[in-house]
Order: sequence, then structure tokens, then C-alpha cells
Amino acid sequence: MKRVPQGIIDFIEHHDCFYVLGHREPDGDCIGSQLALASFLRSLGKRAHILSSGPFTRSEIIHFEGKFKYSAPPERDFERTAAIVLDCSSMARIGAVGETMPDVPVAFIDHHGESGEPGPADYLDHSAPAVTAMVFLLMEAMGHSPTKEEAELLFFGLATDTGFFRHLDERGGETFEIAARMVDLGASPKTTFMAINGGKSLNSRKMLAEILSRILPYYEGKLLVSYVTVEDQQRYGMSSRDSDLLYQLMMSVQGCEVCFVVKQEAENQCTVGFRSREKVNVAKIAAQFGGGGHKLASGLSMQGSVEEVLAALIAAFKPVFEQG
Repeated sequence: MKRVPQGIIDFIEHHDCFYVLGHREPDGDCIGSQLALASFLRSLGKRAHILSSGPFTRSEIIHFEGKFKYSAPPERDFERTAAIVLDCSSMARIGAVGETMPDVPVAFIDHHGESGEPGPADYLDHSAPAVTAMVFLLMEAMGHSPTKEEAELLFFGLATDTGFFRHLDERGGETFEIAARMVDLGASPKTTFMAINGGKSLNSRKMLAEILSRILPYYEGKLLVSYVTVEDQQRYGMSSRDSDLLYQLMMSVQGCEVCFVVKQEAENQCTVGFRSREKVNVAKIAAQFGGGGHKLASGLSMQGSVEEVLAALIAAFKPVFEQG
């Protein structure tokens, strides 16, 4: 991982109030990094507004929703006010809350590979396993020892984005060192694991079975796809899709190199999650349709029916699996 740049430290020291934002459809890394960073900023005597466009549909983050605002409140002195955007490096991924933002300086903290030339205050590290790891290093660089609550939030995000460390390879030693420091500060791996994986409803398992039953293989089984409709979510509950386990099961199928699941949000609006085993860069596929993310885990939102979105994305993988 990269050393924390001086630009983000100067940015924080120069401003008195911050809008702390993350991407729409937040996950554990986004939520954990926002909440922990805001807590740190407040410990420095600064004001912090935690904003999100939601929706908070993932079961492990629903209980955090009350800590977030859906619009940016006005501030007294905009000359000393700024925004920090976490877990993405484009305001285009912020969602509706971005429309309420005042014109203030912005710094990005992100570990995805979708950004262009970084700004002077940006903290971008594509080698980082999670933004929560970057926020943890930022706190340490500024002489702050995270509280137990901050460590719990940071470990939660780190565990979420690493699939509880199963996505790490032989280069993951530094991540385990960071995780160990979080645990020493009070984060509990056992409690975090149950927060992410426990407490699921019976309906979530029924929906999981429904989605698994729809899986179709393409390109000799190298690509597996499925979908979930609005009707499914109404029948089983909006928070019943257990995405992490679903992707685990799909990727465990012999011969599967990539999978994706289309989630219908409205009649002609869908979101999509991609996962790749190793060789295929799904961030490039997502970028073709305005999405982004990691090489091995990406997402997007696009207009069209479930059938139209499925057809477009399956076709987009043709050059990948049928080349030469």
C-alpha cells in the first residue's frame, strides 16, 4: 500500500467542516469508512455531515441508515467547508445527494482503478484492499489512535471488501497487519463475522434459491448469469438478497470465470454486480456502461428491462471469451 499523501492531511487541517460522502448503494466498506472518518474529524474539533443517497438494502448495513442524511445541510462558512468522498473517485457515482451539494472543494479517498489524474488532495491507492484500510492509515499518519468504535467500523469495512480476507493472495500480509492493529484496538472478528453473515431471514434463503435456480451458463460455462426482479423483492423483502453468498456460490461452479447478477430496480432500470475469478477485468466491462469498481468486483446501473440488460451484457463478454 502507498504512503498517505501529505495533500489529504493538509486538506483536512485546512478546513473546519466536512461533508462526508460515499457512493450510492453503499456497502460495508463505504459505510464503515464514512462513519469512522466522520468520528475522527469530530475528534479533531471539526464538524462533519455524513451523507448518502442509499438505498440501505443490505441486511448488514440497514441499522446504520439513521446515521446518514439524504441531503446536504447548509453551512455557515463555506470558505472553511469541504467534502471528502469515500470509496469512489467520481461525483457521478454519488447519486441524488450530490444534487444538494454546495460548491466546495472536494477530495477523494478511493482504492478503485477508475479514476483519472488525481487532484492535489486526493488519496488514491489501487493496491489497498479497502478504503477502511486507507482511512485507518490516514488516522495513524495524523497521530490518531482509533477508538474501539472506530476500529470496529474500520474492521467491518475491511472484512466486507476482502470477503473476510478470502480475496487476499500472497501479497496480503500488510492487510493482515492492519487488521491485527484494528483487533488490538477492540474490533472483534467473531462479532464482525456474525454482523456480516448472521441474522439472515428465512426469506433471504428462499430468494437465494430462486436466483440460483435461474443461473444460465454462457461461453462454455465461463460466464454464469442470473437476475432478481422487483416482484421477487416484493415477495421476499427488499433486503433479502444475500449478495456475498450468492456470488460465492456462483463462482464456486467448476469452469466459471465470471458471473453477474442483474437486479431490477424499476420497470426499465437495473443494477448489476460482477465478480471475476482472476483473468477477466470486469471493471472494463462495467465501464462500457457507465459503471466501475475493481478488476475482480464491479457494478453498474443502466436503463432497460431485465431481458435487455442481460442481452447487452452477455454480448459485451463475447470479445473476452471468444477472442482468437
